[in-house]
Amino acid sequence: MDIPRIFNITESAHRIHNPFTPEKLATLGEALRLEPNIRVLDLGSGSGEMLCTWARDFGIIGTGIDMSQLFFEQAQYRAQELGVADRVKFIHGDAAGYVSEEKVGVAACLGATWIGGGVVGTIKLLARSLRTGGIILIGEPYWLQLPPTEEVAKGCNAGSIADFLMLPDLLASFSDLDYDVVEMVLADQNGWDRYEAAKWLTMRRWLEANPGDELAKEVRAQLTSEPGRYAAYTREYLGWGVFALMAR
Repeated sequence: MDIPRIFNITESAHRIHNPFTPEKLATLGEALRLEPNIRVLDLGSGSGEMLCTWARDFGIIGTGIDMSQLFFEQAQYRAQELGVADRVKFIHGDAAGYVSEEKVGVAACLGATWIGGGVVGTIKLLARSLRTGGIILIGEPYWLQLPPTEEVAKGCNAGSIADFLMLPDLLASFSDLDYDVVEMVLADQNGWDRYEAAKWLTMRRWLEANPGDELAKEVRAQLTSEPGRYAAYTREYLGWGVFALMAR
């Protein structure tokens, strides 16, 4: 069980697999007013940076699930590095359908809502692990400005314009599901740059070390095209944020 290998290559040096910086993760934890020993579930936990730093800084108890063998191993290492291995547990597996045996105070899915077949399904899945009065965290893209054409939307790695909403419409969609939006922390351009541009050096170093690999041509093509694509499309049109929801 693993994610497509290309992502393990391009994001192998990332600690955070979305456009958040460490400062944004800390801001999110502070905004949620996390208390010691609150239980946090993270579906699609990547390399575990959110749970590990929140365990260190706020004293949470966390469980993370991710399909990537590499990211799972990195999460375990990070927990040891930060001295929180007794407070966080990571599972290598498919987070789709995962429900915590013990109810949690915060249930999160940041940037992996495909786990539940989209935002609506992921909220329903997270709610099954949540205690009464708990908070759901959804990390999701939105349009900073509406793409003028479907071609521009695809340049943002979206399937179509309809894949994402403008921010007011995204917030309204949570309300339509009978949830209050009680907090939000939005990525900025520096966060996007760190997420996207950091891949380019990783790809270059990987190509130098693996010239004969079966994925070398694909990685070379991405390294050639990604800087221009990102600057022309994603950086101009796509936002990303984490939205804290509480059921009404």
